[in-house]
Amino acid sequence: MRRRRVMSMLAGLALAAGSVFGAGQAGAATVTAAAGDEPPAEFGRDWHDPVTAAPPVEVPDTRSCQVTVAEVQFRDFTPFKGGYAPPKGCGDRWSKVVLRLEGKVAGRQYDRLGYLHIGGVEVLRTSTPQPSPDGITWSVEKDVTRYSDTLRREQPVEMLIGNVVNETYTGVIDVKAKLTFYATEGRTKPAAPPDRVLTLDGDSLTTPRNSERILAEVYATGSGGGCEEYWYLSVPEEAPYSCKTPGGPYREVQIKVDGQLAGIAAPFPTVWTGGWSNPFLWYVIPGPRAFDIKPIQYDLTPFAGRLNDGRPHRVEVSVVGVPEGQTGWSTPVNVLVWQDEGREVVTGALTGHQNGVPVNSTTYTAGSEHRLDTTGGHRFTVSGYVNTSHGRIRTTVDRTLANTSLHRWTEGENLDALKGKWTDDETVTTDGRGPARAVRAHRTYTMDGTTTLGAGDRLRTVLALGDRADTGVLRGGKRVSWSRFDDAYEGDATYTANVPRDQRHAVAATSERYRLQGSAGCYDRSLRTVQGTVTEDRLHC
Repeated sequence: MRRRRVMSMLAGLALAAGSVFGAGQAGAATVTAAAGDEPPAEFGRDWHDPVTAAPPVEVPDTRSCQVTVAEVQFRDFTPFKGGYAPPKGCGDRWSKVVLRLEGKVAGRQYDRLGYLHIGGVEVLRTSTPQPSPDGITWSVEKDVTRYSDTLRREQPVEMLIGNVVNETYTGVIDVKAKLTFYATEGRTKPAAPPDRVLTLDGDSLTTPRNSERILAEVYATGSGGGCEEYWYLSVPEEAPYSCKTPGGPYREVQIKVDGQLAGIAAPFPTVWTGGWSNPFLWYVIPGPRAFDIKPIQYDLTPFAGRLNDGRPHRVEVSVVGVPEGQTGWSTPVNVLVWQDEGREVVTGALTGHQNGVPVNSTTYTAGSEHRLDTTGGHRFTVSGYVNTSHGRIRTTVDRTLANTSLHRWTEGENLDALKGKWTDDETVTTDGRGPARAVRAHRTYTMDGTTTLGAGDRLRTVLALGDRADTGVLRGGKRVSWSRFDDAYEGDATYTANVPRDQRHAVAATSERYRLQGSAGCYDRSLRTVQGTVTEDRLHC
């Protein structure tokens, strides 16, 4: 749990970074290890607490109220169940709501997956870092303002970070989750979150009859310790590799309404903090999204006319590429609804539904070094309209997915390498009164890594991960706002496998650079670590 003087400086920089992005100022600052914090020759019993380069949630300077929703120690797979009550003293139309999860764990433990539900709504899906023998602490912040509808009423709370504690795995996961509500004061106006936040009853959804915009969000994760945790490495049956699926590694998350395809998306290739057979990569800097899983969003507004008939409708999520009946994916669904205050019933219709032919091609080449080349993709376009109190609004969603990967490995998998790229391009166009509005998003996920097991059982992993998105809003064909996001991780770690922890002689150099630029300003922060010591923390703008 090594913090010392350098950590107080890092915290100050992180807070400053949030204001820099909000104000769009430019500047740079650097923090290096304080005297006495030079990196050791190899990992010992302790290292720096987990840290990421991501900015803190920007909050207004208004009165705030806090509510603790869970405080619990996880030793097994028993969910925590409690209750939530809205705060007193901050009203019920907040400018922002922020969830903060604080955790600590010591000893020996695997990375574990978890969730937090309030009123059945999934507000957080997360994973945990692996601890040092002396113990670590970490925290996760998330803007949950969009769930305000749920938070205005008393609700049941359920939280679980499934864990195993015994003579070998000694780490008890101790967490506290709290919500901070920021009041509306002076020039700080209320946020404009969805009017309703719904969950599925099994696979059934009933929306308010005056819904004019409907979004589904799916917290899709391949996990559970099986091969779907590493779905991007799976191979067809004919190839000699430890993880096999008939169609190879191509995955696609689909949502259907009453059995009809309603949306497609590329899953993010999350690497958890024990991933790629090398926990030393992740002890300080986790991979992108590992602590805060972003949900996939689907715009279901073209189906609003059908969903608004007052009857329950079947909504199902599936993962293409996973054999039927096989487990390994979690896909909880929230549905966000905006209502038309001027109408009791909003009618509409589906006007277009074009489902392109999915592509999934794998080519296996045998040899002393086995090789699998994969190409996959899909395009889907759907259109519909709703008749609102402010006129007829037409919505078209056009989404295109593509995936290419090259997987190489040797006998016994002593060499195992993957270079993969996934793109998810989406344009949502709304056309009614006034100029048409288009929101375009180009998402790119990359993975380039190699693990080798060499002489003396020295295991080395070199890995680069990328999470990128370019987004633009156009009105009448003219760009009115834009943003460019780039979260890049690099790591190189080596240790001796198949020996007790104190004999691993592990070394690792890791880094992250998190960049967010656009019409709202600039945030750019980079981190570097060596043997668990933060050696650089730099703000670039």
